[in-house]
Amino acid sequence: MKILVTGGLGFIGSHTVVELQNEGFEVVIIDDLSNSSEEVLKGIVAITGKTPIFEKLDLREKELVRNFFKKHNDVSGVIHFAASKAVGESVGNPLLYYENNITSLIYLLQELSKQDKANFIFSSSCTVYGQAEEMPITEDAPVQKPMSPYGNTKKVGEEIISDVAKVTSVNAILLRYFNPVGAHPSAEIGELPIGVPQNLVPFITQTGSGVRQELSVFGDDYPTPDGTCIRDYIHVVDLAKAHVIALQRLLNGKNLEKIEIFNLGTGTGSSVLEVIHSFEKVSDKKLPYKIVPRREGDITEAYANTDKANDVLGWKAESTLDEAMASAWKWEEKIRS
Repeated sequence: MKILVTGGLGFIGSHTVVELQNEGFEVVIIDDLSNSSEEVLKGIVAITGKTPIFEKLDLREKELVRNFFKKHNDVSGVIHFAASKAVGESVGNPLLYYENNITSLIYLLQELSKQDKANFIFSSSCTVYGQAEEMPITEDAPVQKPMSPYGNTKKVGEEIISDVAKVTSVNAILLRYFNPVGAHPSAEIGELPIGVPQNLVPFITQTGSGVRQELSVFGDDYPTPDGTCIRDYIHVVDLAKAHVIALQRLLNGKNLEKIEIFNLGTGTGSSVLEVIHSFEKVSDKKLPYKIVPRREGDITEAYANTDKANDVLGWKAESTLDEAMASAWKWEEKIRS
């Protein structure tokens, strides 16, 4: 079975390609390399012994998307990762985010809606909940006005998919994930941000390796036990495995509705300072950091209620924060060696 993975050379995409190939799927990757590298293919091959098909393609080019599906008319399912994903950058450059994240989704769905049966996994985000009123966050929590244009692209994306599924053959699972971290235990693939990292863990590991002078902690006056923001950090391999399980659910016709939604997290919240201390423990390094003012678009806390994913999908996050941080550090050490 051939599966299309858009953004398949990115952080989560590449780990999902590995898990798909390990399960025997044939994978074709679309990636425009705007925030990734073709070198990632070598890591995927090193782990799995298989080379996925790779098409360098910008999903904002409607004709190119159409031609892709003419060429690959035997795609059984699509896992859609390709999107810009930095909250802070989206606040400063909203039009980039709306063009990249919404246009590409529309062009994909236009092609899938022509098929007799189409299976679609959407990379969504807990940002759709905004600052939820209750913790942990269930799938029934109200979708709120997002705090950033990035979050809004995920909310609007979910709405577009739901509207399309009502009137076409598209079946979809929307995976709302919390904070993916870590790297493959082989250290053959991992998070490889271009330029200054927008996410906490790669900034931590780059500071630990001396690439960055010090880490900025955005605010220590939040109403949390240590004053720093709380998030649910999930190991990227656990997250990747959930995508494969969700896809198999659609392929086997096990979905109970045309659109299903699952939170993917560990169910445990960790503060920024707790993540720093975890890194210091596994790396045996003291991390230089300073407290700076809050960052626009950040919420106080978000961690998942994972009961639905555990019970319905039969999936559960297995790795601890320390294990995730250790794998991230192993990856950082490899790419700096």
